[in-house]
Amino acid sequence: MLYIGIDLGTSAVKLLLMNEKGQIQKIVSKEYPLYFPQPGWSEQNPEDWYGKTLEGLKELLEDCHKEQVAGISFGGQMHGLVVLDENDQVIRPAILWNDGRTGKETDYLNETIGKENLSHYTANIAFAGFTAPKLLWMRENEPELFQKIKKIMLPKDYLAYRLCGVHCTDYSDASGMLLLDVKNRCWSEKMMEICGISREQLPDLYESYETVGTLKPELALLLGVSEEVKIAAGAGDNAAAAVGTGTVGDNKCNISLGTSGTVFISSAQFGVDEHNALHSFAHADGHYHLMGCMLSAASCNKWWMDEILQTKDYGGEQAAIGKLGENTVYFLPYLMGERSPHNDPDARGTFIGMTMDTKRSDMTQAILEGVAFALRDSFEVAKSLGLAIERTKICGGGARSPLWKKIIANVLNVKVDVPETEEGPGYGGAILAAVACGEFSSVEEAAEKLIQVKETIEPEPELAAKYEERYQKFKEIYPVCKSLFKIIK
Repeated sequence: MLYIGIDLGTSAVKLLLMNEKGQIQKIVSKEYPLYFPQPGWSEQNPEDWYGKTLEGLKELLEDCHKEQVAGISFGGQMHGLVVLDENDQVIRPAILWNDGRTGKETDYLNETIGKENLSHYTANIAFAGFTAPKLLWMRENEPELFQKIKKIMLPKDYLAYRLCGVHCTDYSDASGMLLLDVKNRCWSEKMMEICGISREQLPDLYESYETVGTLKPELALLLGVSEEVKIAAGAGDNAAAAVGTGTVGDNKCNISLGTSGTVFISSAQFGVDEHNALHSFAHADGHYHLMGCMLSAASCNKWWMDEILQTKDYGGEQAAIGKLGENTVYFLPYLMGERSPHNDPDARGTFIGMTMDTKRSDMTQAILEGVAFALRDSFEVAKSLGLAIERTKICGGGARSPLWKKIIANVLNVKVDVPETEEGPGYGGAILAAVACGEFSSVEEAAEKLIQVKETIEPEPELAAKYEERYQKFKEIYPVCKSLFKIIK
């Protein structure tokens, strides 16, 4: 049988076709625009997602045995606010995960409602990118549109709705809305009251591997597949990526080097970081996870290469980098503000330490190291909770760089396992579809049978020691710069 994983990203939707043995048959990617109406704002048109997904599905299914297509599922960008009216029409452009307009609302939730209360209601505190602050922003700034809201959805769930007609979400993605009682896996009555919304406005909740419906007959006819094709709920991109790398079960770790960067630690039991520096979310395997999320990871390198150096020769620029662990230039990778562990939407990207002999390659190296150091910040929080992490999987576009993987292994001083299949959320989505169709009895069984490691990068003691020294200096920079970011805002 064949299974489709749809990775709804920030810059493109990537569609993946997988057989029952976990072998990828085809991958198709379709880009769509990203809009920045004001500084710090970030929006997309949900119709673009659907239109490009439909284009991608047609191309993906060319020249395949369409009668074998059994299921579709998703990994999707989290936290985005999609609002529909009574006719299920989109009311306004989706406000995305990396949108920073909700500083006032985030402060209200954390300071007036109180972090302790929020953590009790949802297991998390408010971050500017979360969905609940966006609802408060709409209520304050777009009251007429707010009154028209009939359904509140997340990005990938809008795709599921368009494909099967069901208003749904899964526990992993819903965890990032600040509307879900994560521990008890239900919508929080308190948070609905605070945001001025009702249960009827929220979608139904499913496990990521559960079937929510079947493909609409008209779409099945258009694509040439069966009307019995199952649509599974899917997961937030990081949980889906974790499934795609086999990071399921207890105390497993995955690093995602995509547009954003995450440290994802799976857990069989519910747990909360008392300082809420890490998110406490439900996992796509039916259990839980802790996650540190930085808003700009591989996107820092893309910005540096595309916009500043104006080159597409990523490998060539990295080849010019000299000795590791000896760079005196540092980079704070906060181009869109920062989430974990600082929770500071005002933070900005910062170079420091340049001298007259600083070279172009030193700046490029500082970008790669700055992202690795910021990932280490979340690792440090995990270690403070008593979690002993000795190895991690890695995925995402940045993970294609051998140099970057080496830097990360030595900055974190852990073994970095590279999965044979590096397609992250899309592959995870396809696996969830296979579980929903009964190909595997559980997500854990699927991961055990399908995920193989092709390479392990070991930390080098001498280099890890050098990076330990560099990290201790790096972590002193943000506290000193914090007050400046508000001035230059």
